[in-house]
Amino acid sequence: MNNQNSNKVTKYRKPLNLNIGMIIFAVIFIYIIICTFMYFTSKHVVAYEVKAGALSTNNIYRAMALRDEMVVMADDAGYVNYFAREGARVAAGDLVYAVDESGKLSDYINTNSSGENSLSKADLSELKTEIVGFSSTFDPKRFSGAYDFKYSMQGTVLKLSNYNIMESIDAIQGSGLDGLVKQCISPASGIVVYSTDGYEALTLEQMNEELYSQENYEKNQLIGNELIAAGDPVYKLSMNENWSLVIQVDKDREEELLEAEYVKVRFLKNQETSWGKADSYTNEDGDIFVKLTFTNSMITFCTDRFVDIELILEDESGLKIPNSAIVEKEFFIVPKRFVTKGGNGNFYGVLREAYTEEGTATTEFVETTIYNEEDEEYYVDDSSLRIGDYLVIPEGTEKYAVSKRGSLIGVYNINKGYADFKQVNILYSNDEYSVVQSNTAYGLNVYDYIVLDAETVNEDELIYE
Repeated sequence: MNNQNSNKVTKYRKPLNLNIGMIIFAVIFIYIIICTFMYFTSKHVVAYEVKAGALSTNNIYRAMALRDEMVVMADDAGYVNYFAREGARVAAGDLVYAVDESGKLSDYINTNSSGENSLSKADLSELKTEIVGFSSTFDPKRFSGAYDFKYSMQGTVLKLSNYNIMESIDAIQGSGLDGLVKQCISPASGIVVYSTDGYEALTLEQMNEELYSQENYEKNQLIGNELIAAGDPVYKLSMNENWSLVIQVDKDREEELLEAEYVKVRFLKNQETSWGKADSYTNEDGDIFVKLTFTNSMITFCTDRFVDIELILEDESGLKIPNSAIVEKEFFIVPKRFVTKGGNGNFYGVLREAYTEEGTATTEFVETTIYNEEDEEYYVDDSSLRIGDYLVIPEGTEKYAVSKRGSLIGVYNINKGYADFKQVNILYSNDEYSVVQSNTAYGLNVYDYIVLDAETVNEDELIYE
C-alpha cells in the first residue's frame, strides 16, 4: 500500500500568464474583425466632384468612296512603264505610260539614269502620307493589307524614278527602241490611279452590307515593268473633284443627318475636316445608307476605296456627370398660388387643412422643398404630404386636393452630408457620361459633390465619409 501511494504522480498545471503584449494583440485582433464585418455589411458611397466639361457626338465610320472613275485598258501587249505620278492630275493627251514589246525599256532607263535619284519635298510628302495612312489603318486580322501597302510603295517609288526621265523621253526615239515602244496618252483629264477593284462604277442605289466586308474586297495593284496583255486594265482616271462617301447607319442617325443636311466630317487619315451634303438610300433588305457628297479633298483619297471618318454632329458643353449618378424621382405637383413661406419667411411650404380634437377646421404649415417649377406649378417633396390632403390659400377659401404627381431626372447632392435630390436637365449623353445644363435654379453647380452610384443611397440619407 505504501509503494502504491509513493508511485502516484500528480500533473502540474501551469498558471495562465497574461502580459501587456497579449492584451494589446487581442484588442487589435478584435478591432480588425469588427472593422471587416462593418465594411462588408455597410453601404459604400462614393462621391463624384462635378466639373465643367463637354461631350462631342463624334462617331467613327468606315465609309466607301464613290467617284467618277474610268478604267483605261491597254491597246497593246508588252511591258508597262508608268511616267505619270499616281495621284497627279493629267490633261487629255498627256503621256501616262509606255508599252515596251521587247522588255528592254527598263534596261535603257537604268543605264541612262544618273546615279541616285533625289526626291523632292513633294515626293517625300507622298511617301510619308502613304506610310502614316498604313500605320493608322492597319488591322492585324487582315494581314493582306501589308502586301497591298508593299505593292503600293513599290509602285510609288518606281513611278517617282521613272518620272525623272520624262523630260528626255524623246531620246528613246533614237535608241533603237522606237519601233518597239509605244507611248500611251490619257484619253481625258483627271487624277491618275494605278489600281482597280471593280467598284469603279458603283452607285448609291447598288449599295449593300456585303460590299463593306474586307474579306470580299480585292484590290488589284498595277505595278510598273509588269507584262500585260491587250485589253488588261492599265490605270484609271478620277475625272471629277466632286466625290462621295457612303456609310451604313440606323434610322435615327439617318434622320439626324438628313435634318442637318450638311455634316462636318473629320478624315482620320490626315485629321482634316470638310463638309458633306447628306442624301440617303434604303435597299430591299432594309439597310440604310447615307451618302455624304464633297466638292474637295478627292485627290487626297483618290487611291482609297475605304476611308475612316468621324462625324462631328454637335458639341454640347455644361456640367459633366456619370450616368450611374442619375436617378428618376416622383414628386407632388401643386399650383404656385398654394405655396407660401413660413412665419420667419425662410422656408417654403403649404397650408394644409387640419382639424382640432373638438372637430374645428384649422390649418397647419407644412414645410416642403421645391425641386422644380413650371409656369404655374411647383414640384414639391412628397415625404410630408399625402394624396387626398387639402391645401388652402393663405387668407382665402380656395382649396386644392393633393393628387397630381410627376417625375424629375436628377442626382443626389451630398454637400450637406446627406443625400439631397437635385434636378438636372440633360443636354447630351453617351454610354458613360452626360452633360447637364449649368446655372439652373434647382440644379447643380461646378465642384458640387454627388453620389457616384445613385442606387446606393436613399433620399435624405446621412452620408458618412
